[in-house]
Amino acid sequence: MVRRRNGRKATPGSYQKDLRTAMKKYLPRRGLPLQVEDGRVRWTPRLVVVMAILMAWDGARILKDRFENAWDCVAAMYATRRRPGGTYEGFVHALWSASVELLEIVVAALRAGIKQVAGPYWEQWGWVLMGVDGSRVECPMTEANEKAFGCGGKKKTTPQQFITTLFHVLTGLPWGWRRGGACSSERGHLREMLHLLPENVMLLADAGFTGYDLLRTLMREAKSFIVRVGSNVQLLKKLGYAAREFDGVVYLWPQDKQNQEPLILRLVVVHDGRKAIYLLTNVLDKSVLSDRRVGQMYRLRWGIEVMYRSLKETMQHRKMASDSPRNAEMELDWAMVGLWMLGLMALEAQRKSGRAPSCWSVAEALRVVRRAIRKPKARHRKGGVMRQLRDAVKDTYQRHSSKNARHWPHKKKEKPPGAPKTRTASRSEVRKAKELRQCEAAA
Repeated sequence: MVRRRNGRKATPGSYQKDLRTAMKKYLPRRGLPLQVEDGRVRWTPRLVVVMAILMAWDGARILKDRFENAWDCVAAMYATRRRPGGTYEGFVHALWSASVELLEIVVAALRAGIKQVAGPYWEQWGWVLMGVDGSRVECPMTEANEKAFGCGGKKKTTPQQFITTLFHVLTGLPWGWRRGGACSSERGHLREMLHLLPENVMLLADAGFTGYDLLRTLMREAKSFIVRVGSNVQLLKKLGYAAREFDGVVYLWPQDKQNQEPLILRLVVVHDGRKAIYLLTNVLDKSVLSDRRVGQMYRLRWGIEVMYRSLKETMQHRKMASDSPRNAEMELDWAMVGLWMLGLMALEAQRKSGRAPSCWSVAEALRVVRRAIRKPKARHRKGGVMRQLRDAVKDTYQRHSSKNARHWPHKKKEKPPGAPKTRTASRSEVRKAKELRQCEAAA
C-alpha cells in the first residue's frame, strides 16, 4: 500500500520521540491503528486520539490555537507517516464520528494502567479506596448550549455540564465518569458506574450521596462505603432489626420506604479540629474497621477536590471553549482523558524512585508536556521528557504563610452538613421491622 511521506526522520534525542514513547505505553495497538486501508483517510484512529490528548494539555484559550500547536507536534511525532488533515473542522468531524468508540478503548487501557503504576498503593488497609463526587463545568453562553445543558447553581450562571467522577484515591487519578446537564443527579451518575467498581472496594462519598435507594443498592452488591451524613437525614436507634445492636448501630428507614427492609449502618463521629463530621458505613464490625480508620479514610476523599481543581485551574478547563453541545461534551471527555494520561505518564516515570503516588505534581508534569508540544523539535533538556516527569513532584518546603487567596469572590461559602437527626424507633416501627424480619426468615 502506497503512503505519502513527509520525507523527514524523527530527530533522535528530541521531545517528539520522548512524548510519543511515553504516550504509547498507555495507548493500545488494538483498536487504535496508525494506518488504515483506505488511503484517503488522513485522520486515523491513533492520530485522532493523540491529537485530542495534546489539545487537552495545550491550554490555549482558542480551540484553533490548540489545534495548530498540537498539529505541529503530531506531525513531528509521526514524521515518517502521512500528515494528518490540516483543518480544525476536519479533525472535529473525525473525532465526533468515532469519539464514543475511541473513548471506550482508551479508558479501558488507562484503567488497567492505574493498577500497573499504583503497585503496592493499589490497596490501603485492606481495601481499594475509591472516591466519588460531582462538579459543574461551564460552557459558552450560546443558545444551543443553554438548551442542551441548562444553568444550575447560582443565578446568572452560564450553561453548565455536570460531571460525576469515580477516582482512585491513592493515585489521585480518574477511574470513570458520567456527565450530563447542569441539573443532573450525581446519585444517578454513580448508579450507572457501579459496575466499574473493583472488587474489595471502599467507596468514599460526601453528603450528596446519602440516599436510601443508592445505599441499599450498594449493600446488595456487597460494596463497602463510608458516606457523610447531614441534618437532612433521620436515623433510627433501637429498632431491633439487627441481630445484635451496639453503640453506633443506626438504621436508615425513611417513612416512604417502610415497606422495604431498613438499612443497618454504623454512625461514626470524627473531628477535624474545628467541627464534628458524621459518617455512615455498612462495615459494622469495629475490629475490621475502627472509628479511627473511618476518619482516616474519609479525609483521603479530599483528593477528588484536588483533581477537579487540577482539571479546571491547572489545566485551564474551568470553561469549555466549544460553542456547540456536541463539541463541548467531547471537549470535556478528552480533557478528563488528558488529565488521566498525564498522571499515568508521571507515575510511570516516578515509579522506581520510591515516592508515594500522591507526590506527583499536575502543574510540573503539565509544564513538561507543554514544552514538548510547543517545541517539538527542541533537543533534550535535563534528560528528556521521562526524566523531567520523574522530577515533576510537589514541593516539600515548609510554608510560613497560607496559600489561600486574599480575596476570591467566587469561593464557595456553603454551610457544612450538620448532625443527622437521630431518634429512638417508635413502637409501630419496631413492630413493622419485626414483621419484615419474620417474612424474610420465612422466605
